[in-house]
Amino acid sequence: MIARINNNTSVTSKINVKPPKTPSFQGAGSVKFLDAFIKSQENLSSTRFIQGTMTNWFPKAVLSRSLVDFCEFSFLEFLESGLFYFAAPFFGEHLYRNKLFKAVQPKKLKNQITKNVSKSVEEIQKSALTTSRKNRLITTKGGILLGCLAVPALEYSIGFAKNLFTLKVFKVSNFDNVANLNHDKKEDSAQQKRVESHSKKVLLKTGLLIPTAIAGGLALARYGYKSPLAVKASKALLEPGAAISKLFNIKSQKTNKFLKEYLKLDFVNNNGKLSLSKGQLAATCITGLFGYSAASKDRGKLDFYETWTRVPLVVLYTIFGSSLLDGGFKKILANKGKFPELIKRNTDGTIADIPSRKDLPAIADRLSKLNKTAKDVELAKLIKQKAIITGVPYAFSLLAMGFTLSAVSRAWTKYRYNHQAKNQTQSAATNYVKFSPVFEGFRTKKV
Repeated sequence: MIARINNNTSVTSKINVKPPKTPSFQGAGSVKFLDAFIKSQENLSSTRFIQGTMTNWFPKAVLSRSLVDFCEFSFLEFLESGLFYFAAPFFGEHLYRNKLFKAVQPKKLKNQITKNVSKSVEEIQKSALTTSRKNRLITTKGGILLGCLAVPALEYSIGFAKNLFTLKVFKVSNFDNVANLNHDKKEDSAQQKRVESHSKKVLLKTGLLIPTAIAGGLALARYGYKSPLAVKASKALLEPGAAISKLFNIKSQKTNKFLKEYLKLDFVNNNGKLSLSKGQLAATCITGLFGYSAASKDRGKLDFYETWTRVPLVVLYTIFGSSLLDGGFKKILANKGKFPELIKRNTDGTIADIPSRKDLPAIADRLSKLNKTAKDVELAKLIKQKAIITGVPYAFSLLAMGFTLSAVSRAWTKYRYNHQAKNQTQSAATNYVKFSPVFEGFRTKKV
């Protein structure tokens, strides 16, 4: 779950739009490599799935502790990457907006609802639509979001799917054996039954929750506009941060901004497309944390402790750290006057969006005319500069959140296991001395 939304890319990136193809740079090999790296970061297709998965999978592969451990986290990382990169477009755009939720609308309103459902609640309320149409749009948005409970539900259950995979393929349920800590390799049949039973129950509940949530969402989208309570509940579901601010009459602008940004469960409107919001990302990550925790508890204390050593930091970094690191690095570069053609400030002093790769040729063309240099020379400079802006946060994610955190969590697990084994040995020795007939003075004399 490490930095699924990459540092250089806002969590409001489009989820169902293929960016226009950018011509490859015809220059030196090193610059071509940097150019390919930039494009991989901006490409939202299968390339990002591969790149993102490798970022999370590779450090663990290097530090894997056994074949079981390697296969287990490989199963988990590829399944989770598929969920992060493909679930949102599938549910949000393909299945819900353009099929299921469009089908339940009146025939004369299908296109209007589908077109405007990407707008925010505030935009809908300010529009010139009738109250009935506004309410229908809001409850349809609420219904789509309710159906999207499938994503955090799947994220919660993914740890149990991993446990069941390891049990069925390798006949292993004890985390000590997964992590290659226990040299006896003995398995407890009672624990195996418990792991299998609990995993199947959670997966069954997930399987029942998803269609139930979709059915509830469809009912809300079709009939909710008639009920003031349903409209009000939809608004609270879509914008819980705004609802909390209003309920507690919060006056602080910073607090309200934080609540609105990180508790926003509504999709972001990105040029008419449904896009992932920070609140959705946070909800999925936090749900995943508790899912991992519950699944790890079935396999022993060490798995539970390792989960809580590593995953909370990953969740915090994914929600807050990547954007803070990215923004902080850009601010440092801006303060030092670095890369002025790429890093600019808005009128309010904040850092403006960095130009995308497809914008660089136009900037290079302008600079070549201004500096009387070849366009390829200017383009190569811009590619190198953007690679630095993109690459430093990416490298931190890979090294600090990938290698370092994985290594530290594994080291802590090994230490806990050794400490636990030492305590058990000392306890056994103490019990032997305490109850030994020799110690109690019952030594048998030789005849």
